[in-house]
Amino acid sequence: MANVVVVGAQWGDEGKGKIVDWLSERADVIARFQGGHNAGHTLVIDGNVFKLSLLPSGIVRGGKLSVIGNGVVLDPWALLSEIEKLRGQGVDINPDNLMVAENTPLILPVHGELDRAREGQTGVAKIGTTGRGIGPAYEDKVGRRTIRVADLADEATLDLRIGRLLGHHNALRAGLGLGPVDAVALKAQLMEVAPKVLPYAKPVWKVLHDARRAGKRILFEGAQGSLLDVDFGTYPYVTSSNVIAGQAATGVGLGPNAVGFVLGIVKAYTTRVGEGPFPTELFDADGERLGERGHEFGTVTGRKRRCGWFDAALVRQTCAISGINGIALTKLDVLDGFKTLKICVGYELDGQKLDYLPTAANLQARVTPIYEEMEGWSESTAGARSWADLPGAAIKYVRRIEELIQCPVAMLSTSPERDDTILVTDPFAD
Repeated sequence: MANVVVVGAQWGDEGKGKIVDWLSERADVIARFQGGHNAGHTLVIDGNVFKLSLLPSGIVRGGKLSVIGNGVVLDPWALLSEIEKLRGQGVDINPDNLMVAENTPLILPVHGELDRAREGQTGVAKIGTTGRGIGPAYEDKVGRRTIRVADLADEATLDLRIGRLLGHHNALRAGLGLGPVDAVALKAQLMEVAPKVLPYAKPVWKVLHDARRAGKRILFEGAQGSLLDVDFGTYPYVTSSNVIAGQAATGVGLGPNAVGFVLGIVKAYTTRVGEGPFPTELFDADGERLGERGHEFGTVTGRKRRCGWFDAALVRQTCAISGINGIALTKLDVLDGFKTLKICVGYELDGQKLDYLPTAANLQARVTPIYEEMEGWSESTAGARSWADLPGAAIKYVRRIEELIQCPVAMLSTSPERDDTILVTDPFAD
């Protein structure tokens, strides 16, 4: 039975929430495999808007199992708050339809404080984090001093974990001019939240292994975008986890053979939130128009997104790194009414042409995009559900993108509504 991995193929905000929701109707299990509550997925279902950060998008669909895998870093207070918010919107959430991997690392208040203190340092280049502690939590995981979900069940283990954690953090805090963490107060906070979180804790690796053996379909849901990957993104302006498709297996505890179809979500233009290089960024009326028409504000932070033309060189790169089988092209309707459209086909650097973005930060900052112009269209594509509903120029634009990124369009999204989707290739097909 085919399983599908969904990854963002740009800098995030590509519309993964809608696509995952659309696919979740055909899946039995929806699993988050990386990131934290810095993710922002907006779903529009029958006019109702659901905004998710930690919970898998499948949670709003009845009869599905939603899983938070070990590749995620979990703020337990944020999780409980999101659960209560969705329950207030009529969504049923319980330990039968939501599971959290027992070996998932926790984000603690100390992580958010450290994150914000670092970003606030004068004379230090900002990364542009959300300040929610995601990066410091991943640091503690790698440094083998994290507190994991399973640790909440045993007070003696918790004491050991807190001691090791604060031995590191209090030294860091002193260097930043912050006072030491009160270990007793931190333990009390964790003991208070433990009975609320532990009912969701399960050996997710085993649950998913059994689901595969039973022929269940698994949808792996990624957060952020491939250009924010800690290894292959525009480092250091990246997130602190691996975002690419290869993380789907290790982020939940399955082998690489569990992955079937890799679907990359790609916006019909390009956006970015926060700091870092952005070769096709626009600072003119076209950029403002893209932002206004696309409602380009971060779901989590509310920050205005930087907007630019479609960068085929970058998407071709991410398609190769994630082994993407097909893309879901979103927000095509935002381009309605543009007389002329531009697509970046490569870069120029010191008189040389490149067909990829170089790794070195100083080179990334100096590249200039090489554009190819295409005729726009005046007709509306909003709500189109078949190729016949699209203007000829819009079809040419989509086909040219396929050629340039060397990857076919599997799905085409023409509005936030889940049914306004043109299916070309079924990712779940065997």
